[in-house]
Amino acid sequence: MQQRLSVVRPVLGSLLGLLIASLFVGCQADVAQDDEKQSVDRGFEVADWILFCGKVHGDEVDVPVNATAIAIQGTRILAISGRDGILRHRGANTRIVDFLGAHIYPGLQDAHGHVAGLGDAGVDLKGLPSYAALVDRIAAEARSLPKGAWILGRGWDQNRWPVQEMPDHAELSAAVPDHPVFLTRIDGHAALANAAALAKAGIDARTVAPEGGRILSRDDASPTGVLVDNAMGLVTRVLATPSRDELERRLLAAQEKCLRVGLTRVHDAGVSGPARRLLRELEAAGKWKLGVYGMLPSPSGPQALPAVDDAGPRAKLRFRAVKLYADGALGSSLAALLEDYSDEAGNRGQLTTSEDDLRARIVWCKEKGYQPCIHAIGDRANRIVLDAYKTLLTSEDRRRLRPRIEHAQVVEASDLQRFAELGVIASMQPTHLTSDMPWAPRRLGAQRVASSYAFKTLLASGAAVCFGSDFPVEPEDPIEGIFAAITTTPPHDLEKAALRQDQMLSRRQALDGFTVAPAYAAFEETVRGRLRPGFEADLSILDRDLLDESAPPRALLGARVLATVIGGEIVYRRGADDGGDGR
Repeated sequence: MQQRLSVVRPVLGSLLGLLIASLFVGCQADVAQDDEKQSVDRGFEVADWILFCGKVHGDEVDVPVNATAIAIQGTRILAISGRDGILRHRGANTRIVDFLGAHIYPGLQDAHGHVAGLGDAGVDLKGLPSYAALVDRIAAEARSLPKGAWILGRGWDQNRWPVQEMPDHAELSAAVPDHPVFLTRIDGHAALANAAALAKAGIDARTVAPEGGRILSRDDASPTGVLVDNAMGLVTRVLATPSRDELERRLLAAQEKCLRVGLTRVHDAGVSGPARRLLRELEAAGKWKLGVYGMLPSPSGPQALPAVDDAGPRAKLRFRAVKLYADGALGSSLAALLEDYSDEAGNRGQLTTSEDDLRARIVWCKEKGYQPCIHAIGDRANRIVLDAYKTLLTSEDRRRLRPRIEHAQVVEASDLQRFAELGVIASMQPTHLTSDMPWAPRRLGAQRVASSYAFKTLLASGAAVCFGSDFPVEPEDPIEGIFAAITTTPPHDLEKAALRQDQMLSRRQALDGFTVAPAYAAFEETVRGRLRPGFEADLSILDRDLLDESAPPRALLGARVLATVIGGEIVYRRGADDGGDGR
């Protein structure tokens, strides 16, 4: 009998436990339903999500000083409050996530990146210390490929090498004779082709470079293999177009990288037609989460520019801008300058688009209603673009189109004020300053450096200044951009003296450059860029206070993104990939 009781008692205990648990769950459901009914009765809307954190960071006008919670309904922010106040929006189906001690910011944005380029599968050549190291890496890649297969790569920078000169293909061609090789410089404005690639493209001593391009040559007129700007097209036109599957792989790989660093939106500086169509397909299939404000590539003629097809500022994908080019890049000594390069007498860089052609393309943008976004790095190129905006666009046109200059890197001192006067947006990349530090003073001279990378001067003049990275040229992590803007010091060489100490920004100014300013630059300032009820719920959630001026700047570099939220959806959560609780 005792043995039977010892068996029955645990069974009865389990049944009693299940009964109590079911009653508790039922009570919880009743309480939640009561909360929802009371919320409705009191005029409070019910949230789909409530996020708790250590602190919500936003404008004091929109965000209470001690806010620690955000309620989200659909794609939008419903309310921002303290823990107790936000619970008035809890309902039966409200999902609650507590990011213990974390800091919530408006969604970080990159105002100038190249999404497909970020996901490209070419050989990574960034940081190589010499040309010999580049040759060794490509030779190793060749050993794993069938004879005749193309080898593509990106990221070499001769400014990092002991001999800071453009390479000659001879050494590469000797090491890799059986594969055509095409290696793009880090800035994307020059490339190195080996003998096999030059042969496939039909480039020899008699080849004439296209307008806006250069074929570097030896004393005997034979090509060195370095092709600059528009001359790169001589090789790229013989390359196979990526398949749909390959393009999808690149786009999704880039999206993953962006979400992991907290980016919620990217201004894509040159989205091809196939990429545009595929992005829309991926969004329809639920695979695409990242916001994209896309710039169409520079058109070949007015008939090639379609009518603007814009779903409005809340749309995830928008294509209402055009990317144009005025000059080359500073790293390859081809940005168009008013005077000679300090380290190369007789060289003032070059325009990649003639002034007449550039002006015609601005007029096309005006007539079609596209925002013109013009790459201009050198002081001559910047002046030409500012002059064109002034003469071709009325003040009303400029208010309507919000014309941009992408990079605005080297600007003659007297032209800095013109950005504000003309209403031209300066779309800049703080990490370009820190990457250029080792050689920019030698290449530009002290006087030109004093009016270059002028973030603070432009802001003080009243100009709109938005920040990006130009990835994959620079790292996609916006924290590195914020660090560069507040220190003008390289994030990976903290002992180096600041290059533009007078241009150091406050933390708030730097953060605004990656949030508020890109929203304005994309005509989206009424729906995103800030934490405000009714705005899109685009959030970047990090483990530390980016705005704490008392903390040393280097503390920013250890910041971790805990989650990325786009349109009310948690699209990335740290730890989710290895069994965490990401959505």
